[in-house]
Amino acid sequence: MSDKYEFELFDNPRPGRDYTITMRCPEFTSVCPKTGQPDFGEITIQYCPDKLCLELKSLKFYMQSYRNQGIFYEKLTNDILDDLSAACKPKWMKITSCFTPRGGITTEVVAETGQAQTDEGAEQS
Repeated sequence: MSDKYEFELFDNPRPGRDYTITMRCPEFTSVCPKTGQPDFGEITIQYCPDKLCLELKSLKFYMQSYRNQGIFYEKLTNDILDDLSAACKPKWMKITSCFTPRGGITTEVVAETGQAQTDEGAEQS
């Protein structure tokens, strides 16, 4: 989308603790820019909030804004990461897009920013 969408945010209730928020959007739809056919998939958002958290209603409307947009999987995954991370400025964020098969081929695109923490507190590469 990347048109400066206005997300609703709220204060992180535990800013001194690293924890992961996972949100799944299992009914995501967009349009293939080549064929004009609908694309169906699931978008998974994982992030460690810093000061702000994403509010779900505004996220839902943001995701629905892709419904009639012709866009490649790779671009939309990276656009979602850019838009969400710019809005809430997390410590790290990962977007995973999994699309239903087309011609017997499935596609999964993963984009991330920042450094995730393991259970032991060590940074992953």
